[in-house]
Amino acid sequence: MDKLYRLDNIKPQDRAQVGDKAFYLSKIMQRGYPVVPGFVVSADVWREFLETLNSSESLVADLPYSSLHLDVSNWQQLQQVAGRLRQEIIAGSVPHYWVSEIFQAAKTWEGKCLILRPSLSISSGNQVMGNISGLLESVFCVCNEEAIVEGLKQTWSQLFRARSLLYWQSVGINLQHINFAVLVQPVENAISSGSFQADTSGAEIEATYGLGVAINKGEVLPDVYYIEENTGIIQEQQLGNKILAYSVHDPISVTAEELQSRLITDHNCLFSYLLSEEQQKKYALPEEFLQQIIILGNQLFSEIGTKLTIKWTITINIPTPKLYITQVNVPPFLIPNLLLKGIGAARGRITATAYVILGSQPKPSQIAKGVILIAPAITPDWLPLLHQIGGIITEKGGLTSHGAILARELGIPAIVSAKNATNLIQTGESLLLDGDRGEVYRGLKEGNILKDGEKISLTENKKEQFDHHSNQPHYGLSNTKILPMIATQLLVNLSQVNLIETVRGLPVDGVGLLRSELMILNILQGQNPHVWLSNGRQRELLESLSEEIKKFAIGFAPQPILYRSLDWRSQDFPSFNYGVNSASSSILGEHGTWSYVKNSAVFELELQALARLQKNGYSNIHLMLPFVRTVEEFVFCRRQVEEAGLTENPHFQLWIMAEVPSILFLLPEYIKAGVAGISIGTNDLTQLILGVDREKGELASIFDERHPAVMGAIFQLIKMAKDGGIPCSICGQAPALYPEIIDKLVEWGISSISVEPEAVERTYQAIARAEQRLILAAARKLLGN
Repeated sequence: MDKLYRLDNIKPQDRAQVGDKAFYLSKIMQRGYPVVPGFVVSADVWREFLETLNSSESLVADLPYSSLHLDVSNWQQLQQVAGRLRQEIIAGSVPHYWVSEIFQAAKTWEGKCLILRPSLSISSGNQVMGNISGLLESVFCVCNEEAIVEGLKQTWSQLFRARSLLYWQSVGINLQHINFAVLVQPVENAISSGSFQADTSGAEIEATYGLGVAINKGEVLPDVYYIEENTGIIQEQQLGNKILAYSVHDPISVTAEELQSRLITDHNCLFSYLLSEEQQKKYALPEEFLQQIIILGNQLFSEIGTKLTIKWTITINIPTPKLYITQVNVPPFLIPNLLLKGIGAARGRITATAYVILGSQPKPSQIAKGVILIAPAITPDWLPLLHQIGGIITEKGGLTSHGAILARELGIPAIVSAKNATNLIQTGESLLLDGDRGEVYRGLKEGNILKDGEKISLTENKKEQFDHHSNQPHYGLSNTKILPMIATQLLVNLSQVNLIETVRGLPVDGVGLLRSELMILNILQGQNPHVWLSNGRQRELLESLSEEIKKFAIGFAPQPILYRSLDWRSQDFPSFNYGVNSASSSILGEHGTWSYVKNSAVFELELQALARLQKNGYSNIHLMLPFVRTVEEFVFCRRQVEEAGLTENPHFQLWIMAEVPSILFLLPEYIKAGVAGISIGTNDLTQLILGVDREKGELASIFDERHPAVMGAIFQLIKMAKDGGIPCSICGQAPALYPEIIDKLVEWGISSISVEPEAVERTYQAIARAEQRLILAAARKLLGN
């Protein structure tokens, strides 16, 4: 069927297929919030199902295309039409291979109960869907194929209830514009469940025992907590009237006598049971989880906007209960004028004026502060111009292009592969750049727009993730957030000295990639370092380079820093005067350690700078060699390192980047030759394994670090490193872009993961979840034995 979307991997362009409810939930899940896992049966499945209905009545036969022009004032007619339509759906046949695929996906959770949640969006930009709570309800079913079929049809049929048809017509929504997806999630037994509602005046928490079904059905009056705005202090709390609760039915553990006293519902999936008098007199929400819900809810409210409701549950996990978000509801939103789409390369939004650089124009000498820069492409030698700008839009490049990497490190919202951007936009236009979705808008009025339920301020130039007082990125780590302990090291990729103060406050164990070529750009004055040497400025460059590296050594001491030696490619630094042969202009050229073999002058200067710092007591700096093709190249560099005296310090380590596929065959030889550790560079490794240019945005769909060939190579490298007794890190973009692969990295035994500063918090949470799953699996296995 290929129409199932995993909740943790939904992209902005999938929204119409997955509906708003799943889309919002996926967004917060990918930000690291604890969300119940799930997948979405797409809107296409719904449409294809409608087309299989064999009705002799034209109204039903044309259902996928009908706007159902009914006389809604004729209630009897409306009831009759609604009844016929729902009957037609319930009697319809769902293809078995669809059901089988859904069942296969669901049974991986090993749960006995599923919940099917309607998730709608509308495809017409002129229509806005309001509050539809009460129109469509979630459906519970046991996890087997027969129950899933009936559950799906029951969920879909709700679209044609009489009150639903009345609503669609009253708000002017045509049925063919409704995208009807179904979010499928496991249902686990819960200690308590409820909601968190917040607006500008404060917040309110509702809670009841067991699953939240009792609140939805109106069968209990929940406990209520009233929370003061900003402070999170509980102003008042009221004990509810809770007589019964709902739980998941387990036919193995429930006796026949118990079954007689319980109301079994929804294909024997749920049962309700009476609470004891002692339970009724107590608050359902355990005290230790109350503050967690307040912190989590306030954090989400600060990110999303003026009004928010989340549904939560505390599952009975072993060994400890765990808080999960099950739903997130946000208010209706206005839709601005979409100008163009590209690939969202760096998160955040900004409203500012455009500054356009045409392809025929040279790189500017300076760019005004706070503007959105629009250019065909951006190469690393633009870095000194980017510190003060508000946003970036390029016509070329992919997620792993250097322009995208620069934007993420600097905390600048960015979009790449935005076709014809320089033709569609003029300098001076007011734009809204949305780096999360890869969208650009214009023609916006003053005020606040709620887009996808998130507040976008248009009254000031605002980079959402920046500290406006220091003009430095703020990476969103809440000081109040309690982070779990993790065993896998989390490192950070860095190059800019001015970010040290901000980044060292993050929960990182050091710098896994110090990009020397970006760091040194701040002192090279637009010239190739070889030009400095040929002009007799060797001592000046050595002093400047030593001072720049020293700032990182001091800033992160005693944590380790992996300094990657300079890796120049002519296409990355076109404004430098290289004076080398044409081979350098190819996609690969003479970069990496091969360039040191050809001319080692600059590499020797780097080693002098590292040796000077080491002698001055800065022992936390290690060296990592880039783009190593052969063992012979490594041996050449190792001898240079030894001659510089760096290996005299027993703590010093010499690593290599694992990004050329030859390392898959040569790693044991590298280890014998003295490699102390490897760091997998997924950007180049993917490029070379799949034969796809990472700089080409039009090839983004096939440049996929999750490809089985790439993941197989990563697994092999981790295993070979473990067998060889050396650490294995990963510093490419893959873990940050696709957090789902972190599960595999942790399972395979990766030593450390190094990501951009903006991805630290969500990567930390992803590592924690992966480690917890491994611990839980081991515990279950032990208990099973």
